[in-house]
Amino acid sequence: MSANSLLFHKTILNPNSDEWVVFVHGAGGSSSIWFKQLKEYKQHFNLLFIDLRGHGRSAPVTIRQLLTKGYTFKDVTQDIIHVLDHLKIRTAHFVGISLGTILIHKLAELAPSRVKSMVLGGAVTRFDYRSNTLVKLGDFFKHVMPYMWLYRLFAFILMPQKGQKESRHMFINDAKKLCQKEFKRWFKLAADVNPLMKYYREHESGKPTLYLMGQNDYMFLRPVRDIVARHQQSHLVEIEDCGHVCNVEQPKQFNQQSIDFIKQHS
Repeated sequence: MSANSLLFHKTILNPNSDEWVVFVHGAGGSSSIWFKQLKEYKQHFNLLFIDLRGHGRSAPVTIRQLLTKGYTFKDVTQDIIHVLDHLKIRTAHFVGISLGTILIHKLAELAPSRVKSMVLGGAVTRFDYRSNTLVKLGDFFKHVMPYMWLYRLFAFILMPQKGQKESRHMFINDAKKLCQKEFKRWFKLAADVNPLMKYYREHESGKPTLYLMGQNDYMFLRPVRDIVARHQQSHLVEIEDCGHVCNVEQPKQFNQQSIDFIKQHS
């Protein structure tokens, strides 16, 4: 794979560490979502920030690729693996937020030897009736309504509280960089979430996993409690006064819990 076809990525090196941490953002976001983690994390680890295909400064998938296979979670995850190969990163700890947590699960399935541990913030492990209704409404209106209207609606439903204002604005501003077609391609992946995550609930990865969830994340917290009860190597920390995007809303707690966890498994 040529360097030009790689996802946009940025590395920050720590000369005193051999450990890598790879950050994976969610749908509609970009690597800028991790700005509150940078200062603390770079004191301990080597860091890799990635913009997923069509997000941030990464180019969308080519027309030829779309005609042959389209977007799948496997394809998007293999984009990340290509960056790891390019940088010769053999193993790493992975930190994800929202839909990015599904990609980390997929990476642990496709390339288990690359994953040392997983930190999953605002994890999406199942769509309940509310989120399924939201997805169906979006699917119905996506051809007649500007995608930014839909995205703003989703942002307010996922992050409705006053304390989540910063998270909403970040996600909405990043989503403005997507084109309508790109939004639709990613939106189609929503249909694959429940069957894929059902498999991961029933087949534990065997990797040390920390779920960091806001206590006010009313849409996704309960399913995470269920999956942690099933899996021996999974742990859950619920962060007070916090919603879905916990790395932005409560960065001090997020950083402390996640850095300590990664160090335990380094």
